[in-house]
Amino acid sequence: MSVRWHALPDATAAAEACAHHVANLLEEVLSGQEFVTFAVSGGSTPKVLFQKLAASKIRWAHVHLFWVDERMVPPTDPASNYKLADDYLIQPAHIPQRHVHRICGEMAPKTAAARYVEEIRDFFGLEEGEMPRFDVVHRGMGPDAHSASLFPGEPLIDDREGIAAAVFVPKFNQWRVTLLPGALLAAKHNVFLVTGPDKAEAVRAVFKEEYDPKQYPAQIASHHGRGVTWFLDEKAAELMD
Repeated sequence: MSVRWHALPDATAAAEACAHHVANLLEEVLSGQEFVTFAVSGGSTPKVLFQKLAASKIRWAHVHLFWVDERMVPPTDPASNYKLADDYLIQPAHIPQRHVHRICGEMAPKTAAARYVEEIRDFFGLEEGEMPRFDVVHRGMGPDAHSASLFPGEPLIDDREGIAAAVFVPKFNQWRVTLLPGALLAAKHNVFLVTGPDKAEAVRAVFKEEYDPKQYPAQIASHHGRGVTWFLDEKAAELMD
């Protein structure tokens, strides 16, 4: 398993270390090309990460922002992953709106997914069957070991052909659009930020249990992805000894 993990004293320290790592990756890519692609996640953990990134010296005018997943809500809804990034990263960092490639959560799920796939294909100039190669993908993980909006038991966990799709999450009675494993695995760097005692068992399972992505979806990146780095706080890492 070619994956690194770092345990920091608390959630803020983990977010700061993760932000430093992401900033270095983005700048490293920008040293060799004009633009960098960065896909971000939502949830409760990234707020401090986004704040730290927005305050860094990254050349944000050269960053194209995408989303790992999105809930089917309007962009002004507090549950919107776009809104979280807009409030704490896009506006503070002055990322140009033309570089913001959001998932349209206000649309019908399958329409939003098809539109997002088309936008990704157009941006990367993909032929049918090709995968985008995002430079940096920021990921989180839930207490059930889900990552992106790929939850335990989701049939699309086996999908390596599609770029993104609409998924229904019974646990939340909610539709979402998510990048699929093929696109996530094709990324040059996957960076996980996972904090809190409720994640400790899932972290342990991802690293120490037999490979079973239908039960532990976050295992997919750690077993097959490239450039995978995890940033944990001590509480999330407490079962890793």
